[in-house]
Amino acid sequence: MNLVIQGEEIETPDLKELHRIARGEAIERISDDAFRVTKADPAARKEVAVLCEKAKLDFGWVAENRALADFGLLAMDMDSTLISIECIDEIADFAGRKAEVAAVTAAAMRGEIDWPESLRRRVKALAGLDAQTLGRVYADRLRFNKGAEKLLSAAKRNGVKTLLVSGGFTYFTDRVREALGFDYAYSNTLVLEGGKLAGSVTGPLVDARGKAAHVARLRSELGLARERVLAIGDGANDLLMMAEAGTSIAYHAKPVVRDKADYTLDYAGLDGVLNLFPDSYGLPASRFGSGK
Repeated sequence: MNLVIQGEEIETPDLKELHRIARGEAIERISDDAFRVTKADPAARKEVAVLCEKAKLDFGWVAENRALADFGLLAMDMDSTLISIECIDEIADFAGRKAEVAAVTAAAMRGEIDWPESLRRRVKALAGLDAQTLGRVYADRLRFNKGAEKLLSAAKRNGVKTLLVSGGFTYFTDRVREALGFDYAYSNTLVLEGGKLAGSVTGPLVDARGKAAHVARLRSELGLARERVLAIGDGANDLLMMAEAGTSIAYHAKPVVRDKADYTLDYAGLDGVLNLFPDSYGLPASRFGSGK
């Protein structure tokens, strides 16, 4: 297998020590902030994990020649995964209740409280806000996480269908879908009354089970084996969705998600997915120190 190492700062001594520990064949540069140790020994997993935690590096054991094109569906959470904010917390800020709502959001993402109940409580706190608040949050506060555009572009090049599935709101997922070209997007619909938020949602709830159901349905419709589904999330309500995928990635995630995922990205951006699964076959990687 190949051992992929990623991080903002990869020190040469750490990289050489990982090569030694993993008993690899060679060190190859993948990108400016990623390397792979080829033909590494998975028996060194524990030692590699200890060193990478100390050096603040992401790592992943990947079978040789795995590529993004091996997948047929990429499913992603939105808030704090694809984008840098929790939309509901930022909406609540306009009601002067951000701290209160954010505390409930964080507890729900850690899996400490029932997610549907947490959504009802948080949405109720938004009652009476002008609907134009949603536009202000989208324009002024919503930003894509590093590497989001690069990952989505690569998925398109490789014929991978893309799904945005969120416990957030359609106002945001519809716009993000259009901006990045997602094939599918599902989330919750806020009720509006007289141009103001009513403090409730309508339609089928997109909670943990809802997310998983969308992934399972699309997997079936596309005729894909579970192994050809890649899912990325950060919170406890993503776990069922990630379980529907053959490969799961915890992105800057809560501990409960990191413990369950196949791969963890704590330091790399979303383009770190492409260091694990390149977006084309056969591109030569430069040997470490060659300057190429």
